[in-house]
Amino acid sequence: MRIVVPTLTGGLDDRVNPAFGRTPTFTIVDVENGTITNVQVLPNPGYSQPRGAGVTAAQFVIDQGADVVISGEFGPNSYGVLQAAGIRMATAPANMTVREAIEAFLRGELSGPAVSPGAGGMGGYGAAYGPGMGRGRGRGMGRGRGMGGGRGRGGW
Repeated sequence: MRIVVPTLTGGLDDRVNPAFGRTPTFTIVDVENGTITNVQVLPNPGYSQPRGAGVTAAQFVIDQGADVVISGEFGPNSYGVLQAAGIRMATAPANMTVREAIEAFLRGELSGPAVSPGAGGMGGYGAAYGPGMGRGRGRGMGRGRGMGGGRGRGGW
């Protein structure tokens, strides 16, 4: 199983970065029979993009053959891309090391993905992710879960 974790500098002793799309590096960990067999650190190609960082980061993770992504939080666009690709997502607190997060995941102790509610404060539309029958954002990518009252953080 290949697990990818966003990190600042990378490695098993680095902390889980809460920002998936804007993380500087990804720590890629191969696990076989519950044991870590390989670790590599790669730069995130979306890190310095002015827009679309989450989608670029998600596509990069897919291209690396990820089975699981553990992050502090996922933006709505990266969440949609990873979900459409069938990649499992889990949330770990930012004070956890990569090693601790992977061990917690393997024990089944991490929760499902935490999705940030908008476009990173850039005019936000307050996308709502919650159970229900709302219209959501759709676009055929399974993201429209609607009904919540998004937080709409943006502003000019």
